[in-house]
Order: sequence, then structure tokens, then C-alpha cells
Amino acid sequence: MTDNSISPDKTQEPEKEQGFMTHFLELRDRLLRMVLAVLILFIALFGFSEEIFTFVAQPLLSLMPEGTSMIATGVASPFLVPFKLVLMVSVFIAVPYLLYEIWSFIAPGLYKSEKSMAVPLLVSSTILFYCGVAFAYFVLFPLLFKFLIAISPEGVSMMTDIGQYLDFIIAIFFAFGIAFEVPIAVFLLIIIGATTPDALAQKRPYIVVGAFVIGMFLTPPDIISQTILAIPMLLLFEAGLFISRLVLKRRAEHAEDEEEEYEEMTDEDMDAELDRLDDEDESDDVEENKVEKDETDGK
Repeated sequence: MTDNSISPDKTQEPEKEQGFMTHFLELRDRLLRMVLAVLILFIALFGFSEEIFTFVAQPLLSLMPEGTSMIATGVASPFLVPFKLVLMVSVFIAVPYLLYEIWSFIAPGLYKSEKSMAVPLLVSSTILFYCGVAFAYFVLFPLLFKFLIAISPEGVSMMTDIGQYLDFIIAIFFAFGIAFEVPIAVFLLIIIGATTPDALAQKRPYIVVGAFVIGMFLTPPDIISQTILAIPMLLLFEAGLFISRLVLKRRAEHAEDEEEEYEEMTDEDMDAELDRLDDEDESDDVEENKVEKDETDGK
């Protein structure tokens, strides 16, 4: 006797494979759209590569002594450096759209509560990253370059290579952009229960030291850039603690309101509720018997 029945595991395998392929194709399409968005921005901005480089180099060019300029030591540097810069700017401008595509891919798998929290976190993290880059350009660079030019030995002409300058500012931009995400990191650690605001506040001396250590690794080896990075990190850390306390306080108040809505019933209230349910059951039984009797009389 042959068994023609198909096991549930075998029927589920094609469905799992089809679901995986659907997600894989969706991921491929979104990645292609992300690449296409960056490519479109790159093509649109490449014609302005000289203007973009002049704008990025302005903090140094405005402080260099008269008669000095930036130089290109590599054969292909006059082409590759603007190319690299425009590509970086294209990715930088496309960050909101790139995050939107990533969010659209993972959102269907999240709970409603997770979605409500993820959107503000994505928006705020993007804004904080841009703020970090702007802080580096408008605050750090003028102070840092003025300091570096001032300490140049006498008789030494400062002529910075454009390739090295670009690598330098990209590292600074990303260091400050990531460092400005401190409030998001603090908020997430507290919300998921990994720590508490009071516990982090007690470790503040260690966090101060850690901020300067991080500044030492993420910035060039000079005390100015390290300090300018560490101080905003500490201020943003305090902002993360403050926001986390507010959110936890609101959650506690919301939980208290829910507890008040669902107060425990007294014995008298319980007996009254049981009597009411019994009366409803009796009335339902009477109604059913009446319907059955009418059907019987009709027959």
C-alpha cells in the first residue's frame, strides 16, 4: 500500500523558498535604486567638481599665507581627487533616501510599537550626522588649520597636497558625524534595558575619559581637534540622558494610567457582575426555548 500523502514539511519548503526569493528580489531592487540615486546625483554634481572642492578647501585656503597654494603630487590627482569628492558628496546628500529604502525593506517585519520608535530614531540620527559634519566644517576646521599654520616652523612654506587634504577632511567628517550619534546610542541602551540613566550618570568620570580617548583615535594627533570632538560628545551624552529620563517618565505615567483604568474589583462588584451574567444567560435560554417552541408549532 502506497502512501500518497504529502508531509507538511515538504509543502512548506516551496513556500519558504518562494518567500526567501521574494525578499531577495526586493532587496536587489532597493539596492539598485540606491545605487541609481547616488549615480544620478554624481552625474549632476560632477560638472561642479571645481566649485565643490573650492568650497570644501575654503577653511584652509582662507588661512594660508599669500603666495602659497595647495598642490597635487600625484599624476592623476587633479582628476581623481574631485572625482572622489563628488562621489562622497553624492552619498552624503543621498543619505535620507538611502535610509528610506533601508527602512522600507525592514519595516514590514517590525511590530507597530517598533515602527513608532524607529522612524524618529532614523530622522534624528540623520539630522545629528549632518550636524556633526557641519560642526566640523564651521567650527573645527578654522580653529585647527589656524593652529597648524601658526606652529609651522619658520622658513617652511605650507603647501598641502589635495589628495591628503581630502582624505583628512573625510576622516574628520565621518568621525564627527558618528560622534554626534551619542544621544541615539545612549537612548537605545536605556530603552532596551541594558542600563539605566542613574547608572550611566554614576559612570560620568569614566565617560569623560572615554570621550577624550575616542577623540584621540578618531581625530588627527593634536589636542585641539581631540578636545573639540570630546566636548560635544559629552554634551550630547547629557542630552541623551535627559531625553531618556523624559521618555521613561512618560512611560511610567502611562503605565499608572492603565493601572487606574483596570482597578481591581471588590467582592461586592464581583458578585454583582456574576449575577448580571447569570441573568443574561437565563434570558438567552428563555429566548432560545421560545424560538424552538415557535418552530415546533409551525411544523
